[in-house]
Amino acid sequence: MIQDIAPHRLANEFSAERMPSAGDWLLSFRKNAVLSAADGLRLPKVGDYSPDDLHYAFSLDGVPVWLTDRELPESEDLRYIASAEYRCMKPQEIAFACTVGESLHRWYCANRYCGACKTELRDSETERALICPNCRTVRYPRINPAVIVAVTDGERLLLTKYADRPFSRFALVAGFCEAGESAEDTVRREVWEEVGLRVKNLRYYKSQPWAVADDLLLGFFCEVDGGTTPTLRDGELKLAQWFDRGEIPDDYSDISLTGEMIDRFRSGKITVDK
Repeated sequence: MIQDIAPHRLANEFSAERMPSAGDWLLSFRKNAVLSAADGLRLPKVGDYSPDDLHYAFSLDGVPVWLTDRELPESEDLRYIASAEYRCMKPQEIAFACTVGESLHRWYCANRYCGACKTELRDSETERALICPNCRTVRYPRINPAVIVAVTDGERLLLTKYADRPFSRFALVAGFCEAGESAEDTVRREVWEEVGLRVKNLRYYKSQPWAVADDLLLGFFCEVDGGTTPTLRDGELKLAQWFDRGEIPDDYSDISLTGEMIDRFRSGKITVDK
């Protein structure tokens, strides 16, 4: 997955005491594209531009990474690379840093003013938050919990394809948690809403911070309970099809939790008793 960057380490602990240095790395975004070296995925340095609107983002292998609100100019050596491209590029630790930085960038841009009194928000000095100096309202980064569901039937895995989305590869059933809903209840609801199946024996697998869309993905394996014929119910999918373990296509993402879960089942590392 994209965050599996060991032995590299992204440390996202907040720090209000750091001061930018010329050799620190700099993140600048144009919509959903990051400013990088023109000949590969490498971040510019703070000293290349010396912007005065920096937010401390995190450190990567001990090097501080700063985020600017401004769209900085391109040059012969620097260009903006769209997220759909850079998140699959190497080195992976830089790609992961860019996705996390882009998530923070969206948050800062969407929370310039207080929603209660319209006062301009300021950075907190104690935590990753924005504070209204007038009414003291606090805004934290938004993270959306969602489930990724591998529905199995013995040696078969249910794969899906989205309708009307640019992403055309195979995927698993997925959906966002509603207010007041547990992750397990989200699994049951989303499977029923999308493919009309009941499930049982839910087993949590692992999570992924999918900063590409500000999501925290929670992966579950489960077994079909009762009828096995999928029915596309809510229009979100254009395909839901069972594949035997040995016939699962390899057309899926290799940086996502979805891809890892498909690969684990496909390779026999996840087995299910009927």
